[in-house]
Amino acid sequence: MKPNRSKRVLAIDVGGSHVKCRLSGRRDIRQFESGPALTAVQMVKGVHRLTGDWAYDAVSIGYPGPVLHGKVVAEPHNLGGGWVGFDFRKAFGRPTHVMNDAAMQAVGSYEGGRMLFLGLGTGLGTALVVDSVVEPMELAHLPFKKGRTYEECVGDRGRRRLGAKRWRKAVKEVVDQLATALEADYVVLGGGNARKLNKLPKNARLGSNDYAFLGGFRVWRGAAKRALRGNP
Repeated sequence: MKPNRSKRVLAIDVGGSHVKCRLSGRRDIRQFESGPALTAVQMVKGVHRLTGDWAYDAVSIGYPGPVLHGKVVAEPHNLGGGWVGFDFRKAFGRPTHVMNDAAMQAVGSYEGGRMLFLGLGTGLGTALVVDSVVEPMELAHLPFKKGRTYEECVGDRGRRRLGAKRWRKAVKEVVDQLATALEADYVVLGGGNARKLNKLPKNARLGSNDYAFLGGFRVWRGAAKRALRGNP
């Protein structure tokens, strides 16, 4: 059964460096470190440890990888294994909605029209929202330049390899290219590294990781259309 507006939702943002949790109706965020060895089982155990004193009726999980019909369909590039086939509903004992992490943050960032979301974090998250319908996209591992993928150029490893100035130039190129190709009205740049940009590309605005939690709450409140790909 779909929770109504009075129900409390636990939103979980699974990232390459941290797992963050927030409960609807509260402002505080609790987190623990993730990293390349974090498995699905360890993530659930960590969340239970962090939120043992929180009461909630439903769960939203933003997962850093492809999700189809509410199921994880590929293991993450920046975490450990055991995600494909994992029963999150059983693990949390609540109705649970799993979606791509970029899509969850995009839902929380959306303000109408045709919006492209790019998450500049450990990797690169991508999603497009058109007339309130969100389409998660897996563009990060497509070729971009000199045999490297988009993620290899503008993800965290790319930032460290290129240095600040060249990385910012690469981000601008990626934003311009994808916004043009996808005919976006505007671009939202989220993720932890978005704030390292000293100047935002044209027609782009700065997002916030907090919008991931808002997106997690919204999907239970009917703010995103059920045509959203990856919904259960």
